Amino acid sequence: MKIGIVGLPNVGKSTLFRALTKKQVDIANYPFVTIEPNVGIVEVPDERVEKLTELSKSQKKIHAVVEFVDIAGLVKGAAAGEGLGNKFLSHIKEVDAIAEVVRIFDDPDIIHTQNRVSPEEDIKIIELELVLKDLETVTKRLESIDKQIRGGDKSAPAQKEIMTRIKTALENEETASEALKKEQKEFLEKKEIGILLNELSLLTAKQSIFVFNGSEKQITEKWRPNESLNNLIKQGVAHSFSNSHESFQTQEIKTAWILLSAKTEDELNSLEAEEKKEYLKTLGLQESGLDRLIKTAYQTLNLITFLTTGEDETRAWTIPSGSTAPRAGRAIHSDFEEKFIRAEVIPYEKLMEAGSYAKARDLGWLKTEGKEYIVKDGDIIEFKI
Repeated sequence: MKIGIVGLPNVGKSTLFRALTKKQVDIANYPFVTIEPNVGIVEVPDERVEKLTELSKSQKKIHAVVEFVDIAGLVKGAAAGEGLGNKFLSHIKEVDAIAEVVRIFDDPDIIHTQNRVSPEEDIKIIELELVLKDLETVTKRLESIDKQIRGGDKSAPAQKEIMTRIKTALENEETASEALKKEQKEFLEKKEIGILLNELSLLTAKQSIFVFNGSEKQITEKWRPNESLNNLIKQGVAHSFSNSHESFQTQEIKTAWILLSAKTEDELNSLEAEEKKEYLKTLGLQESGLDRLIKTAYQTLNLITFLTTGEDETRAWTIPSGSTAPRAGRAIHSDFEEKFIRAEVIPYEKLMEAGSYAKARDLGWLKTEGKEYIVKDGDIIEFKI
């Protein structure tokens, strides 16, 4: 799963990306240092993997991962091609969710393209550019749908109906997610609608996380969005479309926000574990902003983790929330779904309480589940195929 790091130039995107991925990237005090996207794979922090590795004396451990993509800074007029905007906007289409970095720190030595620090205005600029790009996408698609209708395509009228409604919303500077929010769930779950929306990958229908990049002082003082900014954040509600054996479903996911200092997070990476812990304590934090961002990204994508453990390896596997046991097995190999017989399941907490598989079995805490079982976050599973 991919998270695109998006924002205006010089708001700290590349610094954040470097801190997240520990990869060296170009950073400078002028716009468009990043042209082609930087890509990094980041482990999802999960203490359960560490504990199970100890319990099973596993030879190796593998965490779940999220892919972060550092996309070049957008500017006002990006949808019309300003600042190579069309190229950058096309990169955003390829991600599953957007982490929108918003600058809230003041620093006269770091240029702001709008010559002022105003998170509300920055968000409005980015959102408008995404809306305009979506409007261009929807308008083009409507033209091709009209041709399909003239050719007798029976699925085209339903597609035209949803595209027309989304276009009207975009023309009113509303997001596609706001238009979809008004639609009936039954309509959105029609196969042809789900296929269309997945294919278009509208920018303003993607899940979002707002990352407020502040100073160390703002971190220690526990900065929070004011009322107008909070209202602006809460407007974003996205719909997630998943294709599983021809079945399309929608789910509303509220927009999340977190506060961090990209500069401080970058500095934390140079410290040893104990020094890092002490530094975080001085900031009044229990975990780093990066760990919170990674976990929030994972939740925003509506993902959960199940685990497998043994002497060879302990591993966290990523699946969509609501997955059945066979669907979870697919994360390991397609055979685990196609040839599924049953699964032996125990919650992580119960296995840790028992202290061993043998004791858990004696206590009757290992349960045999069939094809209809819905996997829960933290389930430890052994598949029988």
